[in-house]
Amino acid sequence: MWSQRQGRLRPLGCGVEELRCRRREREAALRKARREQQLVSKRLLRDEAMEEAEEGCVAMILGEAEIQQFLRLAQRGTEEKERERALVSLRRGLQHPETQQTLIRLEGSIRTLVGLLTSNQALLQLEAARCLHELSHSEQSAVAEACLPATSYLLTYLSGHSSDFIELCLYTLGNLIVESEAVRRQLLPQGIVPALAACIQSPHVTVLEALGYALSQLLQAKEAPEKIIPSVLGSILPQHMLQLLQPGPKLNLGVAVEFAWCLHYIICSQVNNVLLITQGALSTLGLLLLDLAGAVQRTEDAGLELLACPVLRCLSNLLTEAAAEAVGGHMQLRDERIVAALFILLQFFLQKQPSLLPEGLWLLNNLTANSPSFCTSLLSLDLIEPLLHLLSVSNVVIVLVLTVLCNVAEKGPAYCQRLWPGPLLPSLMDILAFSDTEVVGQSLELLQLLFLYQPGAAQAFLQQSGLQALQRHEEVAQLQDRVHALQQTALHG
Repeated sequence: MWSQRQGRLRPLGCGVEELRCRRREREAALRKARREQQLVSKRLLRDEAMEEAEEGCVAMILGEAEIQQFLRLAQRGTEEKERERALVSLRRGLQHPETQQTLIRLEGSIRTLVGLLTSNQALLQLEAARCLHELSHSEQSAVAEACLPATSYLLTYLSGHSSDFIELCLYTLGNLIVESEAVRRQLLPQGIVPALAACIQSPHVTVLEALGYALSQLLQAKEAPEKIIPSVLGSILPQHMLQLLQPGPKLNLGVAVEFAWCLHYIICSQVNNVLLITQGALSTLGLLLLDLAGAVQRTEDAGLELLACPVLRCLSNLLTEAAAEAVGGHMQLRDERIVAALFILLQFFLQKQPSLLPEGLWLLNNLTANSPSFCTSLLSLDLIEPLLHLLSVSNVVIVLVLTVLCNVAEKGPAYCQRLWPGPLLPSLMDILAFSDTEVVGQSLELLQLLFLYQPGAAQAFLQQSGLQALQRHEEVAQLQDRVHALQQTALHG
């Protein structure tokens, strides 16, 4: 990813290679920061029909005596319906943090729930699992720790036949995994990765979406790069994830969002991105990006941006891998089509979700950084002016747009000739009047590249601007010296 400009302009002898090196160093620092941004969350799964049936019933905070009574009825009631109702009442009470804290303090309460979870009566099993699910959603780490005895059984039930029960177990495990290192320590040697891998072949969309959630929680653990991701990469999960991200009529948005984030966390770990690239991750994600661009033109449906974000991040990170070049990664992305699709998405973000503009520009930066062909596509499709229209969004976006333009300019005289003067000249003049030193610094870097390759650009710029904007900045004297030196270099070879 890009980074902000830091410090003052370098001495007069600064050339294209040094500019490129500085920019790449800054990008590496920001890529690291981007990798560390994670999406830890918890999900609460409640049956809509069940919620409607209970509508109007206020869930009460339960005290010790009431909890003990419900657990006793659930365990020893004379009728199955009576036992089930007791668990329903307990589950509804567990929607309150106060009830959760009271239950985990009661000796034997979790053991009783685990006993009901492992009973041979399906309705009691389901209600016990729902009680544990309510507990798993707690924000108190002590509650997650208390559920530890149930996790092995939840893992076992992933191989069951009821898709609803498997879905519930997956969401419960996902909630507990992210909260407790002790839970992860117990589940890893018990085979949670193979169990999740078995679930990915389920024909049920609800199970797949729940699986994606649970896996994404596991992949965000601090120990994931060393202890989890190697096992995931050694399983069938990556190939199946990529299949579920293939565009087409079978693509499900909810499932795709979950597994795109899973892929993002794996790629950010940098454990073995070569494997993903050789398995076709670049081409799959590129096709998905093309499909997303087509979808935003056809529909106003909310949710597309939820998938666009991780897809853009995955592509951007994979393009920084040396292996991407080795397998012709840029060619897999089909230059002009991917650039056109990216601009469709940028326009969509501008209208619907401006906060995602940096994600799209990050990918555009990584596409153009080392590829003259992508820079050519940018010029041949007349996309410089639409790119400049983004300069009005924010200072962050301005820096990213200017960084992309630097990528184009550093490719040499032919590219600079297409950039200059056009609409770029008045835009740069306006930007140089900004008070933000990072924005001004990036614009000066672009100017330096233009002056290097376009000898007439320096004189034209100075004549038109009269240096009015530049005089507002302490770097003006240094820039003037550089401009004149570059003119002399251009004139005398």
